[in-house]
Amino acid sequence: MKSVISVNIPQNPYDVVIAQDAIDHVGAWLTNPDQPRVKPGQKLLVVSNPVIFRHYGDRLVQSLASVGYQVSTCILPAGERYKTLRSIQKIHDAAYEAKLERKSAMVALGGGVIGDMTGFAAATWLRGIGVIQVPTSLLAMVDASIGGKTGVNHPQGKNLIGAFHQPRLVVIDPTVLDTLPAREFRAGMAEVIKYGVIWDSELFQALEQAPRLDQYRYVEGELLQMILTRSCQAKADVVAQDEKESGLRAILNYGHTIGHAVESATGYRVVNHGEAVAIGMVAAGKIATALNLWSTDDEQRQHQLIEKTKLPTTIPSQAGTEALISLLQGDKKVEDGRVRFILPRAIADVFITDQVSNQDIRPVLAAMTTP
Repeated sequence: MKSVISVNIPQNPYDVVIAQDAIDHVGAWLTNPDQPRVKPGQKLLVVSNPVIFRHYGDRLVQSLASVGYQVSTCILPAGERYKTLRSIQKIHDAAYEAKLERKSAMVALGGGVIGDMTGFAAATWLRGIGVIQVPTSLLAMVDASIGGKTGVNHPQGKNLIGAFHQPRLVVIDPTVLDTLPAREFRAGMAEVIKYGVIWDSELFQALEQAPRLDQYRYVEGELLQMILTRSCQAKADVVAQDEKESGLRAILNYGHTIGHAVESATGYRVVNHGEAVAIGMVAAGKIATALNLWSTDDEQRQHQLIEKTKLPTTIPSQAGTEALISLLQGDKKVEDGRVRFILPRAIADVFITDQVSNQDIRPVLAAMTTP
Protein backbone atom coordinates (compact mmCIF):
# COMPACT_ATOMS: atom_id res chain seq x y z
CA MET A 1 0.00 0.00 0.00
CA LYS A 2 1.27 3.43 -0.94
CA SER A 3 -0.28 6.89 -0.88
CA VAL A 4 1.20 10.14 -2.18
CA ILE A 5 -0.46 13.34 -1.00
CA SER A 6 0.40 16.69 -2.55
CA VAL A 7 0.56 19.71 -0.27
CA ASN A 8 -0.17 22.42 -2.80
CA ILE A 9 1.22 25.50 -1.11
CA PRO A 10 2.06 28.28 -3.58
CA GLN A 11 5.86 28.63 -3.92
CA ASN A 12 6.44 25.67 -1.54
CA PRO A 13 4.63 22.56 -2.82
CA TYR A 14 5.78 19.14 -1.62
CA ASP A 15 4.63 15.55 -1.29
CA VAL A 16 3.79 13.33 1.65
CA VAL A 17 4.68 9.72 0.82
CA ILE A 18 3.04 6.98 2.91
CA ALA A 19 4.41 3.49 2.19
CA GLN A 20 5.53 0.29 3.88
CA ASP A 21 9.30 0.24 4.60
CA ALA A 22 9.54 3.78 3.22
CA ILE A 23 12.47 4.54 5.51
CA ASP A 24 14.67 2.43 3.22
CA HIS A 25 13.82 4.57 0.20
CA VAL A 26 14.16 8.16 1.45
CA GLY A 27 17.33 8.70 -0.55
CA ALA A 28 15.71 7.48 -3.77
CA TRP A 29 12.73 9.79 -3.33
CA LEU A 30 14.96 12.77 -2.58
CA THR A 31 16.95 12.22 -5.76
CA ASN A 32 13.99 11.38 -8.02
CA PRO A 33 15.07 12.86 -11.37
CA ASP A 34 11.51 13.93 -12.14
CA GLN A 35 11.34 15.97 -8.95
CA PRO A 36 14.69 16.25 -7.12
CA ARG A 37 14.24 17.67 -3.63
CA VAL A 38 17.93 17.89 -2.67
CA LYS A 39 20.65 17.51 -5.29
CA PRO A 40 22.70 14.30 -5.02
CA GLY A 41 26.07 14.70 -3.35
CA GLN A 42 24.94 17.44 -0.96
CA LYS A 43 25.56 17.35 2.78
CA LEU A 44 22.72 16.18 4.99
CA LEU A 45 22.43 16.37 8.78
CA VAL A 46 20.19 13.72 10.33
CA VAL A 47 18.72 14.85 13.67
CA SER A 48 17.20 12.25 15.99
CA ASN A 49 17.12 11.00 19.58
CA PRO A 50 18.97 7.94 20.94
CA VAL A 51 15.96 5.61 21.07
CA ILE A 52 14.72 6.33 17.55
CA PHE A 53 18.19 6.38 16.04
CA ARG A 54 19.00 3.00 17.56
CA HIS A 55 15.95 1.51 15.83
CA TYR A 56 16.03 3.27 12.47
CA GLY A 57 19.12 5.46 12.16
CA ASP A 58 21.32 3.01 10.28
CA ARG A 59 18.58 2.25 7.75
CA LEU A 60 17.97 5.94 7.05
CA VAL A 61 21.67 6.82 6.83
CA GLN A 62 22.26 3.89 4.47
CA SER A 63 19.35 4.99 2.29
CA LEU A 64 20.82 8.50 2.04
CA ALA A 65 24.47 7.47 1.62
CA SER A 66 23.61 4.91 -1.07
CA VAL A 67 22.62 7.68 -3.48
CA GLY A 68 25.67 9.83 -2.75
CA TYR A 69 24.69 12.17 0.10
CA GLN A 70 27.32 13.12 2.67
CA VAL A 71 25.58 12.29 5.96
CA SER A 72 26.30 13.57 9.45
CA THR A 73 24.21 13.07 12.59
CA CYS A 74 23.07 15.02 15.64
CA ILE A 75 21.54 13.02 18.50
CA LEU A 76 19.51 14.95 21.09
CA PRO A 77 17.88 13.79 24.34
CA ALA A 78 14.29 12.58 24.01
CA GLY A 79 11.40 14.49 25.55
CA GLU A 80 9.34 17.67 25.41
CA ARG A 81 11.41 19.29 28.15
CA TYR A 82 14.39 19.37 25.77
CA LYS A 83 12.44 21.35 23.17
CA THR A 84 14.41 24.49 23.92
CA LEU A 85 16.75 27.01 22.34
CA ARG A 86 19.64 25.14 23.94
CA SER A 87 18.83 22.11 21.79
CA ILE A 88 18.63 24.35 18.71
CA GLN A 89 22.15 25.55 19.46
CA LYS A 90 23.31 21.92 19.55
CA ILE A 91 21.82 21.35 16.09
CA HIS A 92 23.45 24.55 14.85
CA ASP A 93 26.78 23.41 16.32
CA ALA A 94 26.44 20.09 14.48
CA ALA A 95 25.56 21.96 11.27
CA TYR A 96 28.72 24.04 11.66
CA GLU A 97 30.87 20.97 12.28
CA ALA A 98 29.36 19.26 9.23
CA LYS A 99 29.96 22.41 7.14
CA LEU A 100 26.38 22.51 5.91
CA GLU A 101 25.85 24.90 3.00
CA ARG A 102 22.79 26.60 1.60
CA LYS A 103 22.12 23.68 -0.74
CA SER A 104 22.42 21.24 2.18
CA ALA A 105 19.48 20.02 4.23
CA MET A 106 18.52 18.64 7.61
CA VAL A 107 16.57 15.40 8.02
CA ALA A 108 14.31 14.98 11.05
CA LEU A 109 14.04 11.35 12.19
CA GLY A 110 11.71 11.19 15.17
CA GLY A 111 8.49 12.39 16.67
CA GLY A 112 6.99 15.85 16.84
CA VAL A 113 9.65 17.26 19.16
CA ILE A 114 12.51 16.29 16.84
CA GLY A 115 10.54 17.43 13.79
CA ASP A 116 9.72 20.83 15.27
CA MET A 117 13.28 21.47 16.43
CA THR A 118 14.93 20.27 13.22
CA GLY A 119 12.57 22.40 11.15
CA PHE A 120 13.33 25.48 13.25
CA ALA A 121 17.08 24.83 13.14
CA ALA A 122 16.88 24.50 9.35
CA ALA A 123 14.81 27.68 9.08
CA THR A 124 17.45 29.62 10.99
CA TRP A 125 20.70 28.09 9.71
CA LEU A 126 22.21 30.24 6.93
CA ARG A 127 18.86 32.06 6.88
CA GLY A 128 17.08 28.90 5.81
CA ILE A 129 18.08 25.54 4.33
CA GLY A 130 15.97 22.55 3.34
CA VAL A 131 14.40 20.11 5.77
CA ILE A 132 13.02 16.61 5.20
CA GLN A 133 10.61 15.12 7.71
CA VAL A 134 10.73 11.38 8.48
CA PRO A 135 8.24 11.10 11.36
CA THR A 136 8.31 8.01 13.57
CA SER A 137 5.33 8.65 15.87
CA LEU A 138 1.68 8.58 14.85
CA LEU A 139 1.22 12.13 16.12
CA ALA A 140 4.10 13.43 14.02
CA MET A 141 2.93 11.48 10.97
CA VAL A 142 -0.57 12.93 10.90
CA ASP A 143 0.15 16.39 12.26
CA ALA A 144 3.55 17.82 13.19
CA SER A 145 5.47 16.78 10.06
CA ILE A 146 3.07 18.53 7.65
CA GLY A 147 2.45 22.25 7.36
CA GLY A 148 5.77 23.84 8.17
CA LYS A 149 5.18 24.86 11.78
CA THR A 150 8.51 24.68 13.57
CA GLY A 151 9.75 25.90 16.91
CA VAL A 152 10.57 25.38 20.55
CA ASN A 153 8.96 26.10 23.89
CA HIS A 154 9.48 29.16 26.08
CA PRO A 155 9.39 28.67 29.87
CA GLN A 156 6.08 30.58 29.87
CA GLY A 157 4.36 28.69 27.07
CA LYS A 158 4.48 26.03 24.39
CA ASN A 159 5.82 26.79 20.90
CA LEU A 160 6.10 30.53 21.53
CA ILE A 161 9.41 30.63 19.60
CA GLY A 162 9.31 29.43 16.02
CA ALA A 163 8.94 29.97 12.30
CA PHE A 164 6.99 28.65 9.33
CA HIS A 165 9.37 26.53 7.25
CA GLN A 166 7.88 23.99 4.85
CA PRO A 167 9.68 20.66 4.32
CA ARG A 168 10.97 19.53 0.94
CA LEU A 169 9.46 16.07 1.49
CA VAL A 170 7.64 14.07 4.17
CA VAL A 171 8.19 10.31 4.24
CA ILE A 172 5.88 8.19 6.42
CA ASP A 173 6.63 4.52 7.09
CA PRO A 174 3.72 2.91 9.00
CA THR A 175 5.86 -0.09 9.96
CA VAL A 176 7.95 2.01 12.37
CA LEU A 177 4.88 2.32 14.59
CA ASP A 178 5.56 -1.27 15.67
CA THR A 179 8.17 0.05 18.12
CA LEU A 180 6.09 3.03 19.28
CA PRO A 181 4.96 2.71 22.92
CA ALA A 182 1.20 2.22 23.30
CA ARG A 183 0.86 5.51 25.16
CA GLU A 184 2.43 7.40 22.25
CA PHE A 185 0.21 5.60 19.75
CA ARG A 186 -2.84 6.74 21.70
CA ALA A 187 -1.44 10.28 21.75
CA GLY A 188 -1.36 10.25 17.96
CA MET A 189 -4.93 8.98 17.82
CA ALA A 190 -6.00 12.20 19.56
CA GLU A 191 -4.92 14.15 16.48
CA VAL A 192 -6.66 11.64 14.21
CA ILE A 193 -9.91 12.10 16.17
CA LYS A 194 -9.40 15.86 15.81
CA TYR A 195 -9.42 15.57 12.02
CA GLY A 196 -12.65 13.63 12.20
CA VAL A 197 -14.30 16.34 14.32
CA ILE A 198 -13.07 19.34 12.33
CA TRP A 199 -13.01 18.06 8.75
CA ASP A 200 -13.85 14.44 7.88
CA SER A 201 -17.06 12.77 9.10
CA GLU A 202 -16.24 9.55 7.21
CA LEU A 203 -12.96 9.25 9.11
CA PHE A 204 -14.82 9.86 12.37
CA GLN A 205 -17.34 7.12 11.54
CA ALA A 206 -14.57 4.68 10.59
CA LEU A 207 -12.95 5.29 13.97
CA GLU A 208 -16.28 4.69 15.71
CA GLN A 209 -16.66 1.37 13.91
CA ALA A 210 -13.14 0.10 14.65
CA PRO A 211 -13.03 -2.61 17.35
CA ARG A 212 -10.03 -1.05 19.15
CA LEU A 213 -7.86 2.02 18.65
CA ASP A 214 -5.69 2.09 21.77
CA GLN A 215 -2.73 0.07 20.44
CA TYR A 216 -1.01 -0.31 17.08
CA ARG A 217 -1.43 -4.11 17.05
CA TYR A 218 -5.22 -3.83 17.16
CA VAL A 219 -5.45 -1.55 14.12
CA GLU A 220 -5.31 -3.63 10.96
CA GLY A 221 -3.18 -2.44 8.05
CA GLU A 222 -5.92 -1.24 5.73
CA LEU A 223 -7.52 0.87 8.47
CA LEU A 224 -4.14 2.29 9.48
CA GLN A 225 -3.39 3.28 5.88
CA MET A 226 -6.82 4.94 5.72
CA ILE A 227 -6.20 6.76 9.03
CA LEU A 228 -2.83 8.06 7.84
CA THR A 229 -4.00 8.99 4.36
CA ARG A 230 -7.20 10.79 5.34
CA SER A 231 -5.56 12.59 8.27
CA CYS A 232 -2.65 13.78 6.13
CA GLN A 233 -5.05 14.77 3.34
CA ALA A 234 -7.11 16.83 5.79
CA LYS A 235 -3.98 18.61 7.03
CA ALA A 236 -2.79 19.17 3.45
CA ASP A 237 -6.17 20.56 2.36
CA VAL A 238 -6.27 23.08 5.20
CA VAL A 239 -2.62 24.15 4.96
CA ALA A 240 -2.85 24.62 1.18
CA GLN A 241 -5.66 27.13 1.73
CA ASP A 242 -3.98 28.96 4.62
CA GLU A 243 -0.24 28.39 4.97
CA LYS A 244 0.46 30.79 7.83
CA GLU A 245 -2.69 30.56 9.92
CA SER A 246 -4.33 33.81 8.93
CA GLY A 247 -7.76 32.18 9.01
CA LEU A 248 -8.90 28.64 8.23
CA ARG A 249 -5.73 26.91 9.46
CA ALA A 250 -6.59 27.88 13.02
CA ILE A 251 -9.17 25.07 13.07
CA LEU A 252 -6.24 22.65 13.28
CA ASN A 253 -5.82 23.94 16.83
CA TYR A 254 -9.06 22.29 17.94
CA GLY A 255 -8.41 20.99 21.45
CA HIS A 256 -5.00 22.64 21.56
CA THR A 257 -5.86 25.91 23.31
CA ILE A 258 -6.74 24.33 26.65
CA GLY A 259 -4.49 21.36 25.85
CA HIS A 260 -1.38 23.53 25.64
CA ALA A 261 -2.32 25.22 28.91
CA VAL A 262 -2.64 21.82 30.61
CA GLU A 263 0.78 20.78 29.30
CA SER A 264 2.37 24.01 30.51
CA ALA A 265 0.62 23.99 33.90
CA THR A 266 1.90 20.47 34.59
CA GLY A 267 5.46 21.18 33.48
CA TYR A 268 5.25 18.90 30.41
CA ARG A 269 5.70 15.93 32.75
CA VAL A 270 2.20 14.68 33.60
CA VAL A 271 0.48 14.42 30.21
CA ASN A 272 1.97 14.22 26.74
CA HIS A 273 0.82 16.40 23.85
CA GLY A 274 -1.80 14.01 22.49
CA GLU A 275 -3.27 13.41 25.92
CA ALA A 276 -3.48 17.16 26.46
CA VAL A 277 -5.23 17.59 23.10
CA ALA A 278 -7.76 14.91 24.10
CA ILE A 279 -8.47 16.79 27.32
CA GLY A 280 -8.75 20.03 25.33
CA MET A 281 -11.22 18.48 22.88
CA VAL A 282 -13.40 17.26 25.74
CA ALA A 283 -13.31 20.76 27.25
CA ALA A 284 -14.12 22.43 23.92
CA GLY A 285 -17.00 20.01 23.44
CA LYS A 286 -18.39 20.79 26.88
CA ILE A 287 -18.05 24.54 26.33
CA ALA A 288 -19.87 24.21 23.00
CA THR A 289 -22.67 22.24 24.65
CA ALA A 290 -22.98 24.78 27.47
CA LEU A 291 -23.29 27.52 24.83
CA ASN A 292 -25.89 25.49 22.89
CA LEU A 293 -23.65 25.34 19.83
CA TRP A 294 -23.87 21.60 19.14
CA SER A 295 -25.96 18.67 20.25
CA THR A 296 -25.46 16.59 23.38
CA ASP A 297 -25.42 13.54 21.09
CA ASP A 298 -22.42 14.82 19.15
CA GLU A 299 -20.61 15.72 22.35
CA GLN A 300 -21.21 12.18 23.61
CA ARG A 301 -19.96 10.68 20.34
CA GLN A 302 -16.72 12.63 20.65
CA HIS A 303 -16.39 11.76 24.35
CA GLN A 304 -16.99 8.06 23.74
CA LEU A 305 -14.46 7.92 20.91
CA ILE A 306 -11.81 9.55 23.11
CA GLU A 307 -12.61 7.10 25.90
CA LYS A 308 -12.50 4.19 23.45
CA THR A 309 -8.96 5.20 22.55
CA LYS A 310 -8.16 5.19 26.29
CA LEU A 311 -7.12 8.81 26.27
CA PRO A 312 -7.70 10.99 29.36
CA THR A 313 -10.89 13.02 29.65
CA THR A 314 -10.18 14.83 32.93
CA ILE A 315 -7.71 17.55 33.90
CA PRO A 316 -4.89 16.53 36.28
CA SER A 317 -5.22 18.06 39.72
CA GLN A 318 -1.72 19.59 39.38
CA ALA A 319 -3.02 22.05 36.76
CA GLY A 320 -5.54 24.17 38.69
CA THR A 321 -8.41 26.05 37.12
CA GLU A 322 -7.11 29.58 37.76
CA ALA A 323 -3.61 28.67 36.59
CA LEU A 324 -5.07 27.36 33.34
CA ILE A 325 -7.13 30.51 32.77
CA SER A 326 -4.04 32.63 33.36
CA LEU A 327 -2.03 30.54 30.89
CA LEU A 328 -4.73 30.89 28.26
CA GLN A 329 -4.05 34.63 28.18
CA GLY A 330 -0.46 33.90 27.18
CA ASP A 331 -1.42 31.54 24.36
CA LYS A 332 0.15 32.50 21.02
CA LYS A 333 -3.33 32.54 19.44
CA VAL A 334 -4.51 35.46 21.61
CA GLU A 335 -5.52 38.49 19.54
CA ASP A 336 -6.21 41.89 21.11
CA GLY A 337 -6.31 40.22 24.50
CA ARG A 338 -9.00 37.72 23.44
CA VAL A 339 -8.40 33.98 23.40
CA ARG A 340 -9.43 32.35 20.13
CA PHE A 341 -11.25 29.06 20.56
CA ILE A 342 -12.18 26.48 17.96
CA LEU A 343 -15.61 25.14 18.88
CA PRO A 344 -17.75 22.48 17.17
CA ARG A 345 -21.22 22.85 15.69
CA ALA A 346 -21.38 19.25 14.48
CA ILE A 347 -19.06 16.41 13.54
CA ALA A 348 -16.84 17.82 10.73
CA ASP A 349 -18.05 21.38 11.36
CA VAL A 350 -16.13 23.76 13.62
CA PHE A 351 -15.63 27.52 13.75
CA ILE A 352 -13.26 30.04 15.26
CA THR A 353 -14.46 32.47 17.92
CA ASP A 354 -13.04 34.95 20.41
CA GLN A 355 -16.37 35.29 22.22
CA VAL A 356 -15.74 32.68 24.92
CA SER A 357 -15.40 34.36 28.31
CA ASN A 358 -13.64 33.17 31.44
CA GLN A 359 -17.11 32.76 32.92
CA ASP A 360 -17.85 30.22 30.18
CA ILE A 361 -14.56 28.38 30.66
CA ARG A 362 -14.19 28.29 34.45
CA PRO A 363 -17.07 25.92 35.35
CA VAL A 364 -16.07 23.45 32.62
CA LEU A 365 -12.46 23.36 33.78
CA ALA A 366 -13.48 23.03 37.43
CA ALA A 367 -15.85 20.17 36.67
CA MET A 368 -13.22 18.33 34.62
CA THR A 369 -10.42 18.63 37.20
CA THR A 370 -9.67 15.50 39.20
CA PRO A 371 -9.80 15.92 43.01
